[in-house]
Amino acid sequence: MRYVRLRARPAEGEGFHPLGEQLSADPAVERGKVYRVDLLADGTALLLAEARGDRDRYREILESSEHVLGFSVTDGGEGGWWYSYTHFEPTEVTERMLEVRYDLGLAMEMPIEVEPGGSMVFTLVGPEGAFAEAMRADDPEYELEVLETGEHTPDLDDLFLSLTERQREVLKAAVGLGYYDDPRAATHEDVAREVDAAPSTVGEHLRKVESRVFAQLVR
Repeated sequence: MRYVRLRARPAEGEGFHPLGEQLSADPAVERGKVYRVDLLADGTALLLAEARGDRDRYREILESSEHVLGFSVTDGGEGGWWYSYTHFEPTEVTERMLEVRYDLGLAMEMPIEVEPGGSMVFTLVGPEGAFAEAMRADDPEYELEVLETGEHTPDLDDLFLSLTERQREVLKAAVGLGYYDDPRAATHEDVAREVDAAPSTVGEHLRKVESRVFAQLVR
C-alpha cells in the first residue's frame, strides 16, 4: 500500500466551492483544517472544519450562502479556533473531487490542510496504479501537484472511524434529518424513529459522539 500527498489548486479564484471561495477571500476569517467531508445519500454533503477570526462574520457568510442548508458553530477554543458542522449543497466540481477517490478505490486521510488562496493539501492511500489513474483524471477546474509519495503506514486516528458502527449510524441519521441544522430541524424522537431506537438511547449516542469528536479536535 502506498500514499501520495497532493496539493489541489483552484484553476480560478480562491476555492473549489462558492462557500469556500467566499471564506478564503474574506480577511476577517482564517480557514483551518478540514476534519471530515462526506457526500450524503440525498446528494448533499457534510463538512466538519475549523476556523478563527471574526466568528460573527463567519456565521454571516454561512447564513447568507444559498448552498448552506444548516450549520452549527462552537465557541472559540485554544488559539482562537472554533469548529463548525456545515450541511451544504456541493457543486459539480466538489462532487467530482469527492467521488474520484471512491471511483478509484482510494482512501483519503484526514485532516485536509487549507492554504491561503484556497489550495488544499491532502493524502490519498491505496494501490499505486490507482494514483496514476487519479493523476490522469484532468479537470479544468483544478490542478494537482504531487508533494510526496511512498510506502504507507496506517494511521487509524480518524474521527469517524473512532466511532462505533451504531454511533456512525445515529450520527448519519441525525445529520440527514437536520438535527445539527441551525435552527435545529429534528429532535431525538425524529432520529429515534429513523434508526429504530429509544430517544434516550439516541441522546446518549449523540452525546458520546460529540464528546469523542471534540475531545480529538482540541487535544
